[in-house]
Amino acid sequence: MPKMKTKKTFAKRVKVTGTGKLKRHHNFTSHFAANKTHKQKVQLRKADLVSKSDYKKNKALLQG
Repeated sequence: MPKMKTKKTFAKRVKVTGTGKLKRHHNFTSHFAANKTHKQKVQLRKADLVSKSDYKKNKALLQG
């Protein structure tokens, strides 16, 4: 069976940390900002880790 290729679109959106976790950015930040509170907009700026439930599926997309 051939090797599985890395999904490049996903690889551009996620970075692997030194401990092997997946770091991602939040969505819902680009527009409709007037409807969001200041607290929401501040918290959406920060990066976050991929949840445990999605980790296995997303890690498979990076196997290249």
